[in-house]
Amino acid sequence: MVEFGSVLRKMRVVADISQEEMAEKLHMSRSNVSRLENNRMELKAVDLIKWCRATNNPDVLMALYAGIDVTATLVTSGATALITGTIAFLGGIL
Repeated sequence: MVEFGSVLRKMRVVADISQEEMAEKLHMSRSNVSRLENNRMELKAVDLIKWCRATNNPDVLMALYAGIDVTATLVTSGATALITGTIAFLGGIL
């Protein structure tokens, strides 16, 4: 099982969104946001898509689709720029 908690937390923090704000955006409780970030709750695909939209971070979805290490996407600006450029070129995935 892939653990996305640290990636989700980093996406939220970089987007300057509190757990409470994220809970509102995802229509879930703040405790469920915390559970997702601590890998104590299974991440559903629909929640990952909503999380990426809320944090304005479609690069993570593209990285998963392309089989790229998700953590590298958040750290490596070159890969992020490449993925973002691909999304723009394709007319937007999300």
